[in-house]
Amino acid sequence: MSIYNVDKLMLEARKLAAEYRRATGKPLGISNEIAVYDVIRIMNLEAVDANAGGYDAIGKGEREGRRIQIKGRSIVSGSTSSHRIGQIKIEQKWDSVMLILLDENYEPVEIHEADRETIVNVVKQSSKKRRNRGAMSVARFKNIGQCVWSQSKESTR
Repeated sequence: MSIYNVDKLMLEARKLAAEYRRATGKPLGISNEIAVYDVIRIMNLEAVDANAGGYDAIGKGEREGRRIQIKGRSIVSGSTSSHRIGQIKIEQKWDSVMLILLDENYEPVEIHEADRETIVNVVKQSSKKRRNRGAMSVARFKNIGQCVWSQSKESTR
């Protein structure tokens, strides 16, 4: 049992990452860890061992047994660049991908989910370079997936 509370550590990690970006203009590189933590917590998923290969969590309830790959992207206000998500590992075993969008303070804003068949079809239609990398834009992912959680819906409950 760790002497550290993971919730408190993640709160500090968010603060540190946001301050680092404000100070340097560059990301600290921990958004994926924050993303996985948040999606598992918010969507009530079960974390898997880091060596599971291809997925980060297993579904419970309505997603029972589904292998879920988790991607995260921090979107800074006023950014004009086209945001891309990390490589989707097409060759590995998983059932869906959840993409969590984080604000400039690394707080969750939305979670989108797309199933394997849809993602594979979109990646196959991409250019060879993008197909080999499993690359996709945030906008494209949002277009093919569905919003399964949003902070704005949560705050109205």
